[in-house]
Amino acid sequence: MRFMLMHKNDPNTEAGKPPPLELVHEMGAFIGEYARTGRFLDGAGLGASKTRTRLVFAGGRATTMPGPYSGERELPAAMLLLKVRTREEALGWAERYGQLLGDGEIELGKVNEPWDIGLMPAPENPPLQMLLIEKADRSSESGSRSSEQEAALAQLRTEMTDAGVLVRSHALAPSAKGKRLKFANNDLRVMDGPFLESKELIGGFAVLELADVAEAIAVCRTYARILGGTAEMDVRPLEHEAAGA
Repeated sequence: MRFMLMHKNDPNTEAGKPPPLELVHEMGAFIGEYARTGRFLDGAGLGASKTRTRLVFAGGRATTMPGPYSGERELPAAMLLLKVRTREEALGWAERYGQLLGDGEIELGKVNEPWDIGLMPAPENPPLQMLLIEKADRSSESGSRSSEQEAALAQLRTEMTDAGVLVRSHALAPSAKGKRLKFANNDLRVMDGPFLESKELIGGFAVLELADVAEAIAVCRTYARILGGTAEMDVRPLEHEAAGA
């Protein structure tokens, strides 16, 4: 099964502090083990909310809210990794995507690159990768989107791919199939979905091929330990796995 493991933003990240190099190397080694066996499929980290933009759609109109801001309705339904020339280009694609969804929210955040966390100097004219986070709503949580809406979204994703903008996308199973893990000094409390929302901004994610949810929770224990032992994480199967979960 494929699971997305998401950790939430923390005060150090929100303050714009780069992670300690020891943490970066330890996380790299941890992820590297899964990459070597072909079980690490994707992952990305995001910076502070000041590097993000929230798009709110209501009544056919979009309101753009640049960060910094605090979390509100941070329950994701899908994530799309975009590679663009400018932030304005990413916002244009996000607005088109959101108009197809109807009333709701999207978050657009810059993906951390090696030079953003102090691993190397920034190259000249570096690529701009943005993570589009589609927020969950009643239709995504219940699986009740119309075939017309699904077709329109699929057509836009194809257009984005053809334009060289869409790098990867992941649709998440409804939160009823997920787990929320709250670590405090490495002690774990597990909450079963569904979840109405999360008020914690997503700080990053990893997509792994794992045997079952028990293995996913075990992986999160190591993940949280590397992050310092106190963290909130969500575990969600990917949508195409949901029927057999």
